[in-house]
Amino acid sequence: MIALLLRDLTLAIRAGGGFGLALTFFLIVVVLVPFGVGPDSTILSAIAPGILWVGALLACLLSLDRIFALDHEDGSLDLLATAPIPLEGVVAMKAAAHWVTTGLPLTLAAPGLGMLLSLEPAAFRWLVLSLALGTPALSMIGAFGAALTVGLKRGGLLLSLLVLPLYVPTLIFGAETVARGADGMATATPLMMLAAITLAAVALLPFAAAAAIRINLR
Repeated sequence: MIALLLRDLTLAIRAGGGFGLALTFFLIVVVLVPFGVGPDSTILSAIAPGILWVGALLACLLSLDRIFALDHEDGSLDLLATAPIPLEGVVAMKAAAHWVTTGLPLTLAAPGLGMLLSLEPAAFRWLVLSLALGTPALSMIGAFGAALTVGLKRGGLLLSLLVLPLYVPTLIFGAETVARGADGMATATPLMMLAAITLAAVALLPFAAAAAIRINLR
């Protein structure tokens, strides 16, 4: 499974659709917001937690359809389904590779982009912590959605429609954590909810995604 993880990381870097695409989209979203709402730092500071989380969420969507699509096209997915390693492990490694190439760079870049939105200094650590806790859930949920739509023509739009509603709880608690941190309020409750969502996604969704892949490969 480690070899599979390294393979997916290598392919993502060579294809150029991992690190750069998500970060560029995230930057564009953050840069466009002041043009839409105005340069008032008070307004930007108030909406910064939600904008940063929405931008990160949408950036994660960009490469979801590639999690299983390329392997399905060249027949690798059929081989992985019959390999000695559990298919659930394959799904987990695919999600981990997506997080390393998308979620992790977004988490590291978020403080710098938060400065562009006049985010309160006290909220920076909560922004990084919430993204570090929440983005693995985004990748795991995305892998589940990709498994449901693997093999479908033009499945990218359907994938977005399936995944976006499942992203809402993570978005709510992630943005709430940053907003509370900016106001100096307690952040324990939204952080625990965010961690619970991620743990539940990592524990349950590999089995659901593996079952969906087996059905789609029949």
